[in-house]
Amino acid sequence: MSAWLPAGLCTPRRCARHEGAARAPLPAAVLLCAGCALTLLGVLCVPVVLLLGPSRRDQLIRRWAYAVVRAFGVRVQITGDPVGPDRPASGELVVANHVSWLDIPLVAAALPARMVAKSEIRGWPVLGPLAALGGTLFIERRRLRALPDAVRALAGALAAGSRVAVFPQGSTWCGRCRDGRFRPAAFQAAIDAGAAVRPVRISYRTRTGANAAGAAAFVGDDPLAASLWRVVTAAGLTAEIRIMPPVPAGAEAGRRGLACAAQSAVARDSANLPASSVHH
Repeated sequence: MSAWLPAGLCTPRRCARHEGAARAPLPAAVLLCAGCALTLLGVLCVPVVLLLGPSRRDQLIRRWAYAVVRAFGVRVQITGDPVGPDRPASGELVVANHVSWLDIPLVAAALPARMVAKSEIRGWPVLGPLAALGGTLFIERRRLRALPDAVRALAGALAAGSRVAVFPQGSTWCGRCRDGRFRPAAFQAAIDAGAAVRPVRISYRTRTGANAAGAAAFVGDDPLAASLWRVVTAAGLTAEIRIMPPVPAGAEAGRRGLACAAQSAVARDSANLPASSVHH
């Protein structure tokens, strides 16, 4: 366990399940194929998309990411503080609670950004090199000694004006456990770069408004194939991404205060995170 990679308490048996209306196997299989095909198409188009200007590139990423989530049969609702089409000139750290693999395209659909990913992904066939081309910041999360270098790399990207997205819980949490605190390391990078922090809340519900985090949850040693199937068979699954007002880097005392302020914002208003889990 490290500051980047805490041990999650959620397990597939306890947390990953859908108890609402279910989609029939045939239409679910069609959605699964459509979602995977659209994801692969986007990955293969990365080298071409990088040739476009920032504004045009962000527009295409938003549309593609939104289409990916919809292709898997999940409705998307983006609410909260409106964000213009242009990226902030001074950089911005986007921080969100982490429930599922769906969180990544959801954030991209609302706020295209450079993602922070574990260093192992860099070595993956096809996806690794393309993720690097897309500007992904690779973090060696299993070695505590690598943490200062990771913070410096993140701060450098923010100081250069990039929008960077990170899930500061360090692991996925279904929302039922009273834990999943925002780790302060990434917030130090925002302070060092003088970049604002943009809290984002991600939640999943059914058509009737009931909590559906269990259907979307991708936790513990849950196989990706099982999670994909659970998502496409969950009829009426809706993902909501709520964008909060930015928190200036100097608004709180130190990285822990900034992490606390960001998580408090995410935990309010029926968020996936219980307010009692805020990092003090």
